[in-house]
Amino acid sequence: MAEQCSACHKSPPEVTLKRCAKCQATPYCSRDCQKADWKVHKKVCGKNGNNAPKAGTTLSPSKGLDQPIAQPFTRLDNGTWLHNRPEKDVYRLLIDAYRMRAEDNHNIEGKADGVYGGAPDGLKGLKRFVQLAASRPGLLPPWWNDEKQRECEEFGMDPSQFQNLRRPVQKSDIIEHYGDSRFPMQLRMFAEAVYGRGPGGQDGTFMRKAMMAMEQGTAGGYEATLLSL
Repeated sequence: MAEQCSACHKSPPEVTLKRCAKCQATPYCSRDCQKADWKVHKKVCGKNGNNAPKAGTTLSPSKGLDQPIAQPFTRLDNGTWLHNRPEKDVYRLLIDAYRMRAEDNHNIEGKADGVYGGAPDGLKGLKRFVQLAASRPGLLPPWWNDEKQRECEEFGMDPSQFQNLRRPVQKSDIIEHYGDSRFPMQLRMFAEAVYGRGPGGQDGTFMRKAMMAMEQGTAGGYEATLLSL
């Protein structure tokens, strides 16, 4: 996955990327792009401290978010996957984690939630999902509150967004939108942290630990195989 400008999403060799001088993490191809993205970036700039990714570090996903991150499986393991992200990225991830889980529950457990049960949208299901996430200490960003939940719900009801709650989503849709074959796994692992179990009662701890070891370079010869549910 090539690193790309956080504003225009162009990547080398089309453009030359430089990092924000303050946080040393977020890449831009020009000062104009940095200025255009400042309204979003200023909310997270400088908060990553020594955790800022080094040059050449792969960021995930390659598209679909305003600010991709490094070592997502490590952050899933320590419960900070949603932290230090732009607000709209958090909304996108919460909605798609819920939609991915609703799709899995429908296919694996035969549960008909939201649009799968004949409802016009998945808003009620998202509300339950986010409220449960909020009950898990530290899982949501420190700035999360009732107002942010309402904004998230409104975002999901915007038909112009990929995260449109009026339509179901499949694994292939997620991969195409985010440009990352492992991104459905990230969404599923976050949903497992919310519900306390994977779809069908599965436990994703071993896979999460394996993926974390791989991105940290400590896998020691083990290889994680991606299986489609």
